[in-house]
Amino acid sequence: MTPEKLMDLAVEAMGHSYSPYSGYQVGAALLCVDGTVYQGCNVENASYSPTICAERTAIFKAIYDGKREFTAIAVCGGKGGEITGQFPPCGVCRQVMAEFCKPDFQIHLHKNGGGIETFTLSQLLPQSFCL
Repeated sequence: MTPEKLMDLAVEAMGHSYSPYSGYQVGAALLCVDGTVYQGCNVENASYSPTICAERTAIFKAIYDGKREFTAIAVCGGKGGEITGQFPPCGVCRQVMAEFCKPDFQIHLHKNGGGIETFTLSQLLPQSFCL
C-alpha cells in the first residue's frame, strides 16, 4: 500500500474523533505486514489523562485481533475536519510503537500544505527503552 493511500485512510479516521475539549481531530491508519489496515482516532476525556491518541487506538485494535507485525502508520490531524498542521506521535505513542515495531517502522506524517513526510521509528525515538 502506498503512503498516499494509507494517509487517505488516516484522513477518513479523523472523522471518527471524539475531541470536544481540544477540538483537534487526529486520525491514524496502521499497516500490518499482511496488508491489513487498522484505523484509529483520538478519544478525549474531561480529565485528560484517560485520553487516547489515534495511533494507540489503531495499534491496540490490531493487537486485540492478534496482529503483531507492522510496517507503517500514517497520521494526520486538524480542527474542524481540516488538516491544520503536522501531528507527529506523542512520546507515549512512540514508546508503544517501540514495543511492537522494528526500528525501520515507517511513520508517515501529513505535511503542512500537502504531501507526506516519512520518518522511521528510530529517527523519532532514538535510544528507545526496550527489554
